[in-house]
Amino acid sequence: MSAPLRIVHAIRSEAFAGVEQFVLRLAAQQAADGHRVHVIGGDPDRMRAGLSHPSLSFVPAARTAEAVRMIARAAPGADVVNTHMTAADVAAVIALGARGRRPPIVSTRHFTNRRGRFAGVPIDALVTGAIDAELSISHAVADAIGRPSTVVHSGVVVPDGADRPRERTVLMAQRLESEKRTDLGIRAFASSGLAAKGWSLQIAGAGSEREPLEALAARLGVAARFLGFRDDLAERYRTAGILLAPCPVEGLGLAVIEAMAAGLPVVAADAGGHREILTGLDPRALFTAGDPDAAARALASLGDDEPGRAALGEAGRARQREAFSLAAQARGTEEVYRAAIAARARSSR
Repeated sequence: MSAPLRIVHAIRSEAFAGVEQFVLRLAAQQAADGHRVHVIGGDPDRMRAGLSHPSLSFVPAARTAEAVRMIARAAPGADVVNTHMTAADVAAVIALGARGRRPPIVSTRHFTNRRGRFAGVPIDALVTGAIDAELSISHAVADAIGRPSTVVHSGVVVPDGADRPRERTVLMAQRLESEKRTDLGIRAFASSGLAAKGWSLQIAGAGSEREPLEALAARLGVAARFLGFRDDLAERYRTAGILLAPCPVEGLGLAVIEAMAAGLPVVAADAGGHREILTGLDPRALFTAGDPDAAARALASLGDDEPGRAALGEAGRARQREAFSLAAQARGTEEVYRAAIAARARSSR
């Protein structure tokens, strides 16, 4: 049996969005598997609340300089440093790059874009030589980042308890920012005709686009409920009727996988990681990205088809259990860690 690892996860963040929740779930699973895990960054209250296992610890890092200090402080006791997002990559390279003997840096890539530039120089050119391995959360991300990486799909927590009766509600759960295309979802619901059949639209999430989206819903006559940030999404996935995921640039789509874990049927843009998750299920699960009319047709068809919704929900649940479990994610991630540790040990001889 392999010895337990001492793992450091680093994010330069004070938020609690998808990446921070990804880290929280993975860290908790790694601790349950017997490793010691230290998390740097993320919203302090929400991260601490989820890191209660005795093998887990946490420190905040809202700025890059803080992340550099915290990574440098944690490194002497670590076997591997797993960074998340570009600022943490840069912080880890600054903190560790010049050290002769140091833990390997493994960078998890969450988005379908490259690292960008700093002072006109591509950040990839600045950090790649010091990063020992890269992970991508989907093939869509791996194909877009321009760097060799190992694909390890994200896993989610499986909800406990029996299924609940489902309401005639279309749910969107995402940040209210322009790239998420919440506007397209509102237009699709307005065109679907579901409101006249007793369906409602709920939108969970916060962001800078809330007021324009509220105005759009009012103009279209959609009585949408804007729920703001919710920490009870797991319960909403168990009671909603359909999850609508209109974003065309998701690296994978954790909300989609969480919905599938709860047996909630999903209608999503046919792009990015959504394609990996939903291809081969009911054809209505994917609509042409950017096309509100196509989304409306899928919603209308499923809204009128209760057995079809139930079948899609069960097919999605089965796929999540097979391909998107936390245990499988932790195993795949550990394989990358151990390969990077071995490679760094060889290079240090």
